[in-house]
Amino acid sequence: MKNKQKAALEYELISTEDGSSSLRDLQTGETFHSTHGALTESQLVFIQNGLEYLIEKESIRTINLLEIGFGSGLNALLSLSVAKIRSIQINYTAIEAFPLRSEQVEKLNFVDQHLLEPFKSEFRDFHSSEELEKSFCEGLFHLKKMKVDLLAFEPAKSHFNLIFFDAFSANVQPELWTKEVFQKLFHSLKSSGVLVTYSAKGIVKTALRDSGFIVERLTGPPGKRHVIRALKSNFSEA
Repeated sequence: MKNKQKAALEYELISTEDGSSSLRDLQTGETFHSTHGALTESQLVFIQNGLEYLIEKESIRTINLLEIGFGSGLNALLSLSVAKIRSIQINYTAIEAFPLRSEQVEKLNFVDQHLLEPFKSEFRDFHSSEELEKSFCEGLFHLKKMKVDLLAFEPAKSHFNLIFFDAFSANVQPELWTKEVFQKLFHSLKSSGVLVTYSAKGIVKTALRDSGFIVERLTGPPGKRHVIRALKSNFSEA
């Protein structure tokens, strides 16, 4: 789920076009993932454009990753899979103002997918409490999940290699997509750090550039023309 000003208590289980499920927030009408394919969207926007890109470009074996909006835990689940397959260390910090309860995610079918089926118990653990700090896959994946609002969150400076920015859209929460927020995240990244997000709205690109990021507009998943990868420095040309 993504950060919101008020906690929504009602969620509708939906099926997306690639067969993976998601939730719709009945208070705002926003869905947690793309209705054109929850798994497809997360795999492209956050894993391919972010995690896999960083691994290939930087050739690093330990990644400090920050997720803004832990939500259903799908991005974390996919990252766990990458840690296991590639045998790399991922230290995954996630913030979520309104954590889902385990019963709210038990019908999500992510772990019924072939790639994620081995991680059923891990996915259950992800949602076992509102806050969590635990290692998985023999220590390869360390999750620290915190119940905190992005506006109150103060990340360590120059600490993270990668940020998944997965808050609810600027239509619902414009206060989260501002220069001030992105400046805070910019300073939390290491010199070759990367931020990826599903939104390519003009105000988002402007706020990222005004914060110091180099913005790349990439082809989006089904139903979305473009998505964003933002670089702290232009190491993509190195």
